Amino acid sequence: MIKLKICNKNPMADQHTLLRGSIRALLLFDIAEEIDLPLLRTVLGVGPSKREPAFRHPSPEYVRFERPPIVESVAPCRTDDGLELQTRIRYFDYGVASVELQMQFHACWNALIRLAHKWIMAPELERRAGHLLRERLAGIQQVLKRPRESWISEDYYLVQVDPISLNNHAVISAEELVRDCGVQIAQIVRGEEQPLSAAERQEVLESSMSYYPTDLLVVGWVAALIYDTPAAALPAIDLLEYANSQLLEFRYYDEVLTRVLAEVYKRLDKKRGVWGQWQLAREAANLNTIRLDYRELVEQTDNAIKFLSDMFYARAYRLASVRIGVGDYRNLVTEKLSTARDLYESMINEFHQARTFFLEVMVVIILMIEIAFLFRGKS
Repeated sequence: MIKLKICNKNPMADQHTLLRGSIRALLLFDIAEEIDLPLLRTVLGVGPSKREPAFRHPSPEYVRFERPPIVESVAPCRTDDGLELQTRIRYFDYGVASVELQMQFHACWNALIRLAHKWIMAPELERRAGHLLRERLAGIQQVLKRPRESWISEDYYLVQVDPISLNNHAVISAEELVRDCGVQIAQIVRGEEQPLSAAERQEVLESSMSYYPTDLLVVGWVAALIYDTPAAALPAIDLLEYANSQLLEFRYYDEVLTRVLAEVYKRLDKKRGVWGQWQLAREAANLNTIRLDYRELVEQTDNAIKFLSDMFYARAYRLASVRIGVGDYRNLVTEKLSTARDLYESMINEFHQARTFFLEVMVVIILMIEIAFLFRGKS
């Protein structure tokens, strides 16, 4: 646990000098098209997965991961400055692995702001997480289906603050926390050391939710603050991790489609002979395969977790999706898929035209040969 005692002048901070909680870095990597979770469970010797997330609030039985990710606890790792971080890896069936690095803190608002900024800006954490994951995967490659040659990654940071008690043992409410410490909360969520403008601070705090009077969730595109007990914060952490795994998958297919479409445009611009038209069928088939793979991914990720449309966690997930950009990337990929569909149909039509022309030429040649033999026989 880290202790930082540089305190700010906020009245609430003066009254309650030190905050307690944890800070987490979620480093997600797209490592394969799919992970065989039953085989992975056998390889790791992990028991059957429990219902996840373990929702704190009343929720129907089907609000859960359909295929719960497998969690592997690994030995703590150390940063360059010797700080020990609790570590775990979570494997999702659609090919994403999430490395969580966590530490406890006992700090004032100003110190917590600096700590959050340091974590968000530190490339060391992603580097260590990637190295750790490659070490763990070295002996279990058999669980990966079509592993990626190169990984793309996504990082997200979570600051969990324990409920703050007053001298009379009453817990500070979420409303009071936002009112008195909104400046500090906005800085933490944005990863900024300097205070934000009033307009920017208001924009950050608009992305906040509470279920009980004494809990709070504030979501940003790079980090989130959770004001709740450690156990009660876990479901929100699970949902934020899941939303980031979706973002990572959409980013992957955005990159794939961008690269493939650029190559298709380049080939279509080239002059092709009659035989070159026949290659279009193979190129069109490759393009269609990517479209089908993406549709399968969307089905997997959309059905990975089930919600009741009006429950708190469903709204929390929708808020997180908007803030981290899941919908934006999904729309980008959808537009490129539409372009890919149009190109596919155009290439197939061009191929059919080439095939029709070839068959017509062959028919003409056969007829000419038959006519030649006919006249030769008469002579």
